[in-house]
Amino acid sequence: MNRITILSALTMAAVMVKAQTITTDHEVIDLGNIVYETPSTATFELRNTGNSPLVLNEVHTSCGCTKAQFPRQPIAPGETFTITATYDAQQLGHFMKDIALYSNASDKPFYLSIRGAVVDEVVDFSGTYPFMLGDISSDLNDVEFDDVNRGERPMQKIHVKNTSTRAVNPTVMHLPDYLSATVSPTTIQPGREGVVTLILDSRQLRDYGLTQTSVFLGMFPGDKVALNKEISVSAVLLPAFKELTDTELANSPQLRISHENIDIDFRGKKKRTETIALENVGRTTLDISSLQMFTTGLKVKLNKDRLAPGEKATLKITADAALLRTSRSRPRVIMITNDPLKPKVIININVK
Repeated sequence: MNRITILSALTMAAVMVKAQTITTDHEVIDLGNIVYETPSTATFELRNTGNSPLVLNEVHTSCGCTKAQFPRQPIAPGETFTITATYDAQQLGHFMKDIALYSNASDKPFYLSIRGAVVDEVVDFSGTYPFMLGDISSDLNDVEFDDVNRGERPMQKIHVKNTSTRAVNPTVMHLPDYLSATVSPTTIQPGREGVVTLILDSRQLRDYGLTQTSVFLGMFPGDKVALNKEISVSAVLLPAFKELTDTELANSPQLRISHENIDIDFRGKKKRTETIALENVGRTTLDISSLQMFTTGLKVKLNKDRLAPGEKATLKITADAALLRTSRSRPRVIMITNDPLKPKVIININVK
């Protein structure tokens, strides 16, 4: 076989592989809370991204409680189509059902899923939505994972409400590898509520102490990142001291701190500085491994980060009035130490 024949064969194979291809932005649709004995329907939007007509031969659901409808006619290249799946809510509790699409695109089915929870009645969130994230309002725009131990997977919920005049499909963008997110329901109709859940994988955090990032709540997949959609996320990973013996605890370092709350009254000044006294009253060396600020507008200066037994140190905290006014989070300083009884110290800055 000559070179031209080989290239032609490879080209034909590539074309055949991409002849019909199914793609979708949502392979899983969360219906949220649905009322008992009230059927609920999910609509999947898909596209034939191949270069020849797509034919759906069969669509199977994982149980008789779910009915699916699909187009019977060939779907042209580049054309979009919909699959609807209706769940008959005859049983209370959480559910997840699969829909398998059999087509000429592959020998294997293409899977879609619906999930949600069947409840006696839908109870709306009783709190307020003071923040705006794009087209929806929320009860939070700043999420904190405090006192996390390695291996834990804590979660935080943000309640949202669609205050626009169109349905939205919220998606959390720019997630770092230690965060994941879900939105329920997947589509939030105008005037309706939903929940964004952020899950922290503490195994992916590299360092003890404070890790901060920003994620963004888009109104649909592929939405643009903008400051008015920003959610600040912070996590505090603590050192592990669970397996220390009584003897090790008795001989451990021990931090004594003069005060953990600072009241700052600028009194017309641009900056103010306060001093905190630290002392190691334990039996071994105290290490201050991390000293970080939750917000802009603060500066810290520690004259020593290793204290022998009986040794003292001073921590100076300088606050900037102009920068603190623009801060989203509460102004605080976090200190991480090897004192097993006080591995984390939070110094709160109360601005008057």
